Amino acid sequence: MLSLLLVLGTFIAMEFISWGAHKYIMHGFLWYLHKDHHQVDHKKRTQKNDLFFLIFAFPSILLVYTGSKEFTPLFFVGIGIACYGLAYFVIHEIIIHRRLPYLKNRKGSYLKTLQRAHKIHHKTQGKHGATCFGMLLVPKKHWV
Repeated sequence: MLSLLLVLGTFIAMEFISWGAHKYIMHGFLWYLHKDHHQVDHKKRTQKNDLFFLIFAFPSILLVYTGSKEFTPLFFVGIGIACYGLAYFVIHEIIIHRRLPYLKNRKGSYLKTLQRAHKIHHKTQGKHGATCFGMLLVPKKHWV
């Protein structure tokens, strides 16, 4: 039971950690990597922004590896981070950026709200002035 709580708690904490990382790191000192995500055609296969996948995957891999010999809490924290990474891939890459265009969202749906918030975030093409930095939690004012 403790292991499940660690995975779930870490997954939830990752929404807030990723919000802070997005606002203060990606729109901060590592803007040069994130910039192309805001300013280029999203039909390109790769972007400098894709390097964040490796940057954010590293702690998860390290924790899973370190905690795997005896399944210590570190292992389950690493699994929670990995689960959030998988959710990020599915929601951000497949649903929001419509890598699978046949997935249609009905008006008023949670997924439509996520897409709208992301579109609002991308209205700002520069380093400053963006809003909606989270992935799963959207401010109430943006709900469809």
